[in-house]
Amino acid sequence: MKNTKTHFFGISFLILFLLTFSLQAQSLDQKIDAMASEMYPEDGPGVSILIAKDGKPIYQKAFGLASLELNVPMTTENVFEIGSITKQFTAVAILMLEEQGKLNISDDMLKYIPDYPTKGKTITIHNLLNHTSGIKSYTGMPSFQKFAAQDMTPTELIDHFKNEPMDFDPGEEFRYNNSGYILLGYIIEVVSKMTYEDFIEKNIFEKLGMSNSYYGNNNQIIPNRADGYQKGPNGFENSNYLSMTLPYAAGSLMSTTNDLLIWQNALNNHKLISKESYEKAIHGSTLNNGEHITYGYGLGEEKISGSRTIQHGGGIFGYTTMGIYFPEEKIFVSALSNCNCKNVTGLATQIGALAIGKPIPTKDDAITLTNEQLNAWTGTYEFEGNVLRYVTVEDGKIFSQREGSTKMEVYPLSPNKFIFDANNTSYEFSKDSNGLKQVTMQLSGKEIIGRITDKKAPVEKPSITVSQEILDTYVGKYELQPGFIIEVTTANGQLFGQLTGQPQFEIFAEDEDTFFLKVVTASIDFNKDDSGVVTSLVLHQGGRDMPAKKIE
Repeated sequence: MKNTKTHFFGISFLILFLLTFSLQAQSLDQKIDAMASEMYPEDGPGVSILIAKDGKPIYQKAFGLASLELNVPMTTENVFEIGSITKQFTAVAILMLEEQGKLNISDDMLKYIPDYPTKGKTITIHNLLNHTSGIKSYTGMPSFQKFAAQDMTPTELIDHFKNEPMDFDPGEEFRYNNSGYILLGYIIEVVSKMTYEDFIEKNIFEKLGMSNSYYGNNNQIIPNRADGYQKGPNGFENSNYLSMTLPYAAGSLMSTTNDLLIWQNALNNHKLISKESYEKAIHGSTLNNGEHITYGYGLGEEKISGSRTIQHGGGIFGYTTMGIYFPEEKIFVSALSNCNCKNVTGLATQIGALAIGKPIPTKDDAITLTNEQLNAWTGTYEFEGNVLRYVTVEDGKIFSQREGSTKMEVYPLSPNKFIFDANNTSYEFSKDSNGLKQVTMQLSGKEIIGRITDKKAPVEKPSITVSQEILDTYVGKYELQPGFIIEVTTANGQLFGQLTGQPQFEIFAEDEDTFFLKVVTASIDFNKDDSGVVTSLVLHQGGRDMPAKKIE
């Protein structure tokens, strides 16, 4: 009888354990469902989400639409352009070639591209991998928009940026740089005697069984391809066209959440490169002065809720993507969206924190503080690199604004701790040994100290209301450079602008002919001829006056 009771207790305990686990899983699913469906409702562009534990999926769902025109729901089988997640494939390809003895990451790039003008500097493959080369990023050049729809060979693309001035000497700074990965793709071709596309297809996709992953192609019929969208003045619209020859080894690949799990498992199990090579890729890098940076080779090492992560995201015309791996918890999160209009990184970060049992507080957890408590921390704080952030209070709310950027509300969790909405960033205010205010900013697990200064926050320009009749006269397309257009539209009594390939921004009236932006420090003057017809505009930004003729 005693044994029977013990056996019964064991069964009861097992049932209770399984029930508890089921309820926890159900709660996790419900929380993720609620977050994802709020951000990606069923009538808009969507997202595909996967969570894996120990290499196996524990959650996989899709939200929203894969095609707005055809009203086709998103599924977990949909294929997305993954943008800069491509960089980890390029980095691993380089490390594979190093293990084969065909190159060394300490090699001077001139060994493989001897005619590249390095301005007398030594730029190594290592510098290209970790964005410390100093080479100017071609996607940040205004001319990029002129040829965004043009097919190019790798050498033709390199020709567009190779003669640009260096941003800094190699190894002196970290600055995210797409040009470096274009050069890495070309080095792969030189060393392997294969095209980049063929190398990735044969040595990675085929080897791992990533049967739903591709080098991007706008003409090829790709089963389950999700259409890409952007936000326009009247709602969602098809994303601007981009030739997939241009992102190349920096952002050309397409995949699914399932295939990206296969990829992550291959990295964890060292199927393509050794553990030693993978460690080099994931543990960040060092600048010439010994300063550690969190970016390694195609991957960054960050922290979420105190847990170490290995992660990288992507953004490309019509798509935003994010992949996060928690090595201690063995949790992988992949979130792929077919719109470049929403914060999929913030969503993936929140989901990852939930999955490891360390949820990030949101604005729903905010408490109410008195104006006296809020005003205790107002002022201008200076961070490393002379970065200024202004903390202000308006109408019982507290805001933070980086100099030259937008004002963002922050939400109090306590009288001295505040969080930003939907990301892994927080402020904790305190006083130093001299009684002066300071703030510790947690940014993706990194702590940055800001100290109070006597500098004043900029006074926001007041805007005025301009009649719809006048706003309508400004509507049209204005050419800054060939192929680089500002499109001006109006909706609901407000003016909007959109640069080719960039998100839409709101324009506020200072007077009838002069408008200003809040997202950046810039203004626009509209010019009229003698008959009152608008003929051009001038964009004032960064000390430059850029005229643009009205072409439509």
